[in-house]
Formats: sequence, C-alpha cells, structure tokens
Amino acid sequence: MLLKQMKYFIAIVDYGSFTEAAEHCFISQSAISQQIQSLESQLQVQLMVRQKRHFELTEAGQYFYRHAKAVLEEIDQIVAQTQRLGEDHELTLRIGYPKNFNLFELQQAITQFCELYPEVKISIVSGTHEELFELLVDGHIDLKVSEQRRAYNEDYYNYELKYSDSYVEIAMGNPLSQKDILTVEDLKTLSCILVVSKGYEDSEKSFYEKDLAISHQFLYVDSLEQARLMVAGNRGYLPIDVLGEMMTPIQGIKRVPLYKNGKPIQRNYFACWHKQHTNYYIEEFAQMLRTVFQ
Repeated sequence: MLLKQMKYFIAIVDYGSFTEAAEHCFISQSAISQQIQSLESQLQVQLMVRQKRHFELTEAGQYFYRHAKAVLEEIDQIVAQTQRLGEDHELTLRIGYPKNFNLFELQQAITQFCELYPEVKISIVSGTHEELFELLVDGHIDLKVSEQRRAYNEDYYNYELKYSDSYVEIAMGNPLSQKDILTVEDLKTLSCILVVSKGYEDSEKSFYEKDLAISHQFLYVDSLEQARLMVAGNRGYLPIDVLGEMMTPIQGIKRVPLYKNGKPIQRNYFACWHKQHTNYYIEEFAQMLRTVFQ
C-alpha cells in the first residue's frame, strides 16, 4: 500500500468528489479511481460504495479515513522536523523569562529537557514583560515565560503554567518583616524596587501602579542580584513571584506574602510562542515546564 493511495483516498473524502480530488492531486479521474480500486484490493475490503456520481463510506472506510489522516499528519510533522534538523547544524531553543523570576524551576526543566534532547542547545535571556514580547514578535526568542498582562493574541499559543502567589522581599531590619502578610497599604511609605531593562521603566511602573495599586517612589535596577542587595540595605522592598519551590532569600532578607483587599495577590503565568513557529521541541519544553511547576 502506497502513501499516495492513502492521500488520494483522503482527498476524495474531503472533497466529496472523485473529480475534484483528481484535480487537487493533479491526476486524471480514471487514474485516481484505479488507485482506490488498487487500495481496496490490497486491503481486501471495500472502503466505499459508489452510486453514480456519489459515494458512501463503509464502516471500514470510515475507520481507514480517520486513522490514515492521523498517520499522514504525523508523517508531515516528521518530514518537517527532519528537514529542520538537516538545515540546522545546531538546534537552539531560545527561552525568555522575567527579570524577577525565580530560576530554580526553569533550570530544573532545562536540565530534564537537555537529558532527553541532547541535540538541542538551550539559550536563555531575561527581560521585562514588554521586552520579552517584543523579542518574541521579532523572532529573537522562540518561547517566553511571563505573566498575562494583555489580551490574548490569536497568533500565539498561551500555555498556562500556574497561578503565582505574589510576595515582597524586605529587609529583616525593617519592622514590617515581622508580619505574616503585607498589604499595599503597609508598603505605601517605602520605595518599590523593580528589576527592569533600560527604556522599559515607564511600562513596568504603569503596571504596578494600575494592577497592584502601588503608587509611590520606584527604584530601578538591572538585575535580581542588584535588587536584593538594595533590599538587604533597607532601601526598599522587592515584589517577586514564586511559581514553584521557594528558594531561601539571601541573608538579611525576609519574604512575605503580598495581599490586596484582604486577599493574596495572584498572577497567571504562561508559556507563549508563535503558532507559525511551533515545533515539537517548543511544545515538549512547555509541557515539561508545567510539570515542574505543578
């Protein structure tokens, strides 16, 4: 049985006509009819009942159509991935993540992924939410991990990872560190330290003002390490999301849950990638990351 015979059969069913299927497959109607007869002969079963210009699938034909279509779709994916492997001397999966992100789970997922797929090189880049989205749109990263801050774009897959509880890290020397929870009201006299790339300060400030009702002084740093040094020096507090296992902050810092209107602040995190650029490795990594978080 040839793959082309399966394709001809599927085309006939999809178009509902031998004539249209033959035109689509660039062969004559008599030739496509002969191929179907040959297919039925090899299978030793009737796949369709012909009635003048119409036909009906037999139960065997319906079964064969469903499964043959799935097989051909899988073959197309195998061919596409094989071609990509042949074109790329080194496969690279480029991942973007937020600057205030706890890397423990991400690194765990990367380690597991690399053990399963040693042919793929992982590169990671950090940035603000807006910066990561721009990198994704421009094709500089394949997948970004970040919270939802905008309406979904139909051109992208948004693969939910987990709801994240929000915390703040504050100096142990600050009396507020003795509280079991902190509210935005508790923090209104302190500086809010944000990890943000140069040029994206306004968009980050706007998000925290509008969504978290934080509306006082902001301090901006380029890395999580810098932010924590400032926190340890009691220069302000650091908002941080923890998606999985919480690593202990550096000495002199206390991590406290952040509340608003009597409820813990939560944000939804997603893995996001462009539908046109999706491939097996991106989908596998996203699933692996979700499993690690769960």
